[in-house]
Amino acid sequence: MASATLSAPVNKAANPRKGMPKWVWALPPVAVLALVFLYPLALVVQQSVQPDTGGTSLKPYADVFASSAFREALGTTVWLALGATVGCLVLGFALALVIAFVPFPGGKAVAKFIDVFLSFPSFLITLALLFVYGSVGMANGLWTDVTGAASGPFQFLTTPWGVLLAEITYFTPFVMRPLLAAFSQIETAQLEVASSLGAKPARVIRQVILPEALPALAAGGSLVLVMCLNEFGIVLFTGAKGVTTLPMLVYSKAILESDYPGACVVAVVNVLISVGLYGLYRVVSRRAGA
Repeated sequence: MASATLSAPVNKAANPRKGMPKWVWALPPVAVLALVFLYPLALVVQQSVQPDTGGTSLKPYADVFASSAFREALGTTVWLALGATVGCLVLGFALALVIAFVPFPGGKAVAKFIDVFLSFPSFLITLALLFVYGSVGMANGLWTDVTGAASGPFQFLTTPWGVLLAEITYFTPFVMRPLLAAFSQIETAQLEVASSLGAKPARVIRQVILPEALPALAAGGSLVLVMCLNEFGIVLFTGAKGVTTLPMLVYSKAILESDYPGACVVAVVNVLISVGLYGLYRVVSRRAGA
């Protein structure tokens, strides 16, 4: 009787009632994704092969690729993104070293501020730089007050170098965040042993710290590169003359020239480059976390 009584729950557990297939639960998020992202993206791709003359043709691609404006925008986008990435890696590595290994008052507060900084919009940082180094900013105002000159010497924010400075300023914390996480995993005993054996700080950094930081540097650098390729607000708010990136070219063709097929072509190219680099970023991040 006892065995018969105990067998009922076992049989009931062994034969659970069948419910909905698991793939059904994936339908709502897939539907939202298709409506909000995939459908507009498909419209952009469709518009890029529909010239104003009608029909379906690759003529918009031929026209855009043949234009000097597109080639210059592509070159400007690439060199700004690469330059900003290199600057962020160098500056981010140096600042992360100081925060992680040099004890100073407020070090933990600075590390926490980096997390808050990541939530700031890019145009806010650009506006801050304009207040300091703009044509009528504090630096130029101080110069004119002291020297009596009609204008100050700081006019670089409206040049490509100003855009580069703004991007490095804004994106450096995106490199520092994974570096600080990587540095927190380094055993201080390794550094103490290396120092006790007579290794100078530069050698400790090169042989002990840098190998541990390489995956984080690669992940942070890949992320910055992708974000710089798509940056629009910084270039727009600096007002840099002659600095046209791919996002700015999309804006110019769509809003100023009403060339929607051309704008969609540039957008498709920008998306393809970004997706390719994002795939690289995912690979690097996966290896960094391994």
